[in-house]
Amino acid sequence: MLFNMSEEEWDPVIETHLKGTFTVFRAAAPIFREQKSGSMVSFTSGAFAGSVAQANYSAAKGGIVSLTRSAAVGMYKYGVTANVIAPVAKSRMSGQVPMELKMGEPEDVAPMVAWLVGPDSRHVTGQIYTVNGGHIAVWDQPHEVRAMDKDGRWSVEEISARFDEVGQERMGMIDRLEAMAKAAAAGDKPNS
Repeated sequence: MLFNMSEEEWDPVIETHLKGTFTVFRAAAPIFREQKSGSMVSFTSGAFAGSVAQANYSAAKGGIVSLTRSAAVGMYKYGVTANVIAPVAKSRMSGQVPMELKMGEPEDVAPMVAWLVGPDSRHVTGQIYTVNGGHIAVWDQPHEVRAMDKDGRWSVEEISARFDEVGQERMGMIDRLEAMAKAAAAGDKPNS
């Protein structure tokens, strides 16, 4: 949990996942830039959207999403694409999850990777895909939802008085956690 995580627990996870992806992208970028083509594919997990008990892993996986999106915009003019896949597949780690989750096989992810590096995907960049068995989904792009404006700097009181104009977007993960808690309290399987 975030409140009791040490730096010794934080650092190696960030180094393995986020820095590991960076070093591969950094090595490929000058070659792809020179040849004016190439496809970068990274891997994240659903944890990029938030995680209850893995702040380090979630931060690393969210960082991979942002790194990949940065590579997509930075390398676009050189004909290079960058996309990220969040596979939902059985692994040693996912096998330890204490709830039922529908998961595909690692082999289910390979065709999507092959497609993203192939000639038919040259127009696809900056995307997040989930692959779970026969299910492939694209995640939406971050964008501004609502705004409130005024001339000059806001005061705390003004923000408080008008906050409903901008409001908040509820995190789907919080809704899911509440549904899982409700199911568990009723004796049902939380993820079925």
